[in-house]
Amino acid sequence: MRATVTQLAQKTSTKQACDRLAYPRSSYYRQQQAKPAVPEPRPVKPSPRALPAAEREAVRALLNSDRFVDKSPRQMYGTLLDEKQYLCSVSTMYRILKEHAEVRERRNQKRHPAYKKPELLATGPNQVWSWDITKLRGPAPHVYYYMYTILDIFSRYVVGYMIATRELASLARQLVADTCAKQGIEPEQLILHADRGSAMISKTLALLLSDLGVGKSHSRPYVSDDNPFSEAQFKTMKYRPDYPDRFGSPQDARAWAHPFIYWYNNEHRHTGLGLMTPATVHYGLAAELTIQRQATLQAAYEKHPERFVKGTPIAPKLPTAVWINPPLEKDGKLS
Repeated sequence: MRATVTQLAQKTSTKQACDRLAYPRSSYYRQQQAKPAVPEPRPVKPSPRALPAAEREAVRALLNSDRFVDKSPRQMYGTLLDEKQYLCSVSTMYRILKEHAEVRERRNQKRHPAYKKPELLATGPNQVWSWDITKLRGPAPHVYYYMYTILDIFSRYVVGYMIATRELASLARQLVADTCAKQGIEPEQLILHADRGSAMISKTLALLLSDLGVGKSHSRPYVSDDNPFSEAQFKTMKYRPDYPDRFGSPQDARAWAHPFIYWYNNEHRHTGLGLMTPATVHYGLAAELTIQRQATLQAAYEKHPERFVKGTPIAPKLPTAVWINPPLEKDGKLS
């Protein structure tokens, strides 16, 4: 813009050129002024009182030594004075550490591993199970009962559950072992997914899974979305109209849970399952039922085609694959 104003000003005047181009004259005149030359930085002479390089390295090595690595420079300064030693001031110690970006925790501390996002795929029942433990409120404050629930993520079928008064690895081991035997799980057939509760990551359960040939998978810490199917099942349970605010005893909890699990498995129709029940999908009856539904819709269409403006209705489809954390391509689409 300044060059354009200069060219126009040669034919008219600076004022007229700035007015025509709506360019402030103050800015034009300021830019025309020669900028003062930036003086070269003057070399800084080291202070005669500064520690030589060798002494500075010795101080740094002592600060990072096993003896003083977990102590502040002030602590080391006081300790050395008691031992009739003086190396430098506390401020100098901090300056030496700052030069090497070591004004921080200098100990070698344990680092948390980089947790990988679990990506689990099920294309049929008994390929991936998800399990979790939820608290049921007891008859008094701070009294809880614990409901262990194992869910097949493909069919949403509750394959096993237990209600106990404590959260124990031994109880989890018993439930998993009994459920695998009941479902006839073969080695290398199943992956068991859970969060990182004490019972889930226990050595007791890990040894059982190894013996059974069952793979194990865990959610990332503090990421509830890594175990969505168990969380959704618990929400369905606790939002039931007849879910009590408190249970009087473990027997009361079991008496309520048994009909709920039956309803959830055999009567509750999931939108994600094409409005079928978990039992229908889990035990391989979905394909036959889909054909029956389509025949019913076809008969309805042939009887009253005018009622179906979009043509022959299609029965709800069952998903062919269910994911926990489906992998994404770089553009955000499913791979």
